[in-house]
Amino acid sequence: MTQRLFLAAASATLALTLATSPVHSQKKYDPGASDTEIKIGQTMPYSGPASAYGTIGRTHAAYFKKINEEGGINGRKITFVSLDDGYAPPKTVEMVRRLVEQDDVLLLFGMLGTPTNSAVHKYLNAKGIPQLLINAGASKFSDPKNFPWTLAYPATYSVEAQVYAKHIIATKPGAKIAVLYQNDDAGKDYLAGLKEGLGARSRQIVAEASYEISDPTVDSQIVALKASGADVLVNASTPKFAAMAIRRVYDIDWKPVHYVVAIGSYIHSVLVPAGIEKSIGVITATSGKDPVDPQWNNDPGMIAYRAFMKRYYPDGDPNEILNAGAYNGAMLLVQVLRECGDDLTRENVMRHATHVKEMGLPLSVPGVVVSTSPDDYRLIKTLQMRRFDGQRYVPISDLIRIGGQP
Repeated sequence: MTQRLFLAAASATLALTLATSPVHSQKKYDPGASDTEIKIGQTMPYSGPASAYGTIGRTHAAYFKKINEEGGINGRKITFVSLDDGYAPPKTVEMVRRLVEQDDVLLLFGMLGTPTNSAVHKYLNAKGIPQLLINAGASKFSDPKNFPWTLAYPATYSVEAQVYAKHIIATKPGAKIAVLYQNDDAGKDYLAGLKEGLGARSRQIVAEASYEISDPTVDSQIVALKASGADVLVNASTPKFAAMAIRRVYDIDWKPVHYVVAIGSYIHSVLVPAGIEKSIGVITATSGKDPVDPQWNNDPGMIAYRAFMKRYYPDGDPNEILNAGAYNGAMLLVQVLRECGDDLTRENVMRHATHVKEMGLPLSVPGVVVSTSPDDYRLIKTLQMRRFDGQRYVPISDLIRIGGQP
């Protein structure tokens, strides 16, 4: 037998072995997956008090449409079922039960909010349903020991608060710090993270004030915080209250270094209602490229994103940072599912979601990567400080890392 014939015969034998081997031929599916389909579920506030966030779900839907037009994920088309929960936890429970028990989705993806995700947190973990890349940063959503089926997309509120602490120590070590926070899991996470980041310097927190989401204003809290003599304010508030706080700080002529957490720092939904002039100087932390920042005009990732928005979500605002974040998140999920190959079991989806290795996303700031391990579900641990100049947020720091790793 000539060498050529021998190699041909060997190749044929190897191909036959691979084709008949269970490792290579067996496909594994859980409900929501098949040879032709991957079914993904979601609830999103398309109505109600948080309806502005509905654009996140619309961006997800548009991105999955794009993927389907390009051939799907390993030949399988995405069926995306996104239901309106009105940001009401009882409605979230109802919708999620329908998605799991009637629609047979493979996983839940990108759901918004601490209270809504909390309402189904135990249910999904008890049933072994992936609750992936949710838009909520409470630390309990990054707890692999107790809730191994839940993985959040943004930096946890604790990580973000620790970044503020690092920046305060570096730029104003003698600060007298006041904290305004929402009296819920999210607000308490920010406060705890700030204290953890400050360490022994946490004694420099001279005043704390909380508010309830039912409060009409935070005017009295801001007045009390100013009276403490604080020269730094950490404003750990959701959009409505962040805007009221920014306005009140300006109106009473208080001039602290004003940190506003990421979820309360959006230009269109917070700074504009607060008053652009009154918002100048507020500082926040982010991991993403801001679409309105001209430095990204010629960035390949931003160009691709704008082309995507124009074709697949023409009614959406490409300058809305919520859409940019949703684009990154949907891309990450698609990559995780692609890596699952023909093993589309929920267990394998979680295996790949918890083994993300320093992946750069197109709309993340250069140097920011997403990374997970079975023992560390915190996807983003690197942020950059930015200050609002009246038009956009301008970077004022290098990347700040928490935990000694990207």
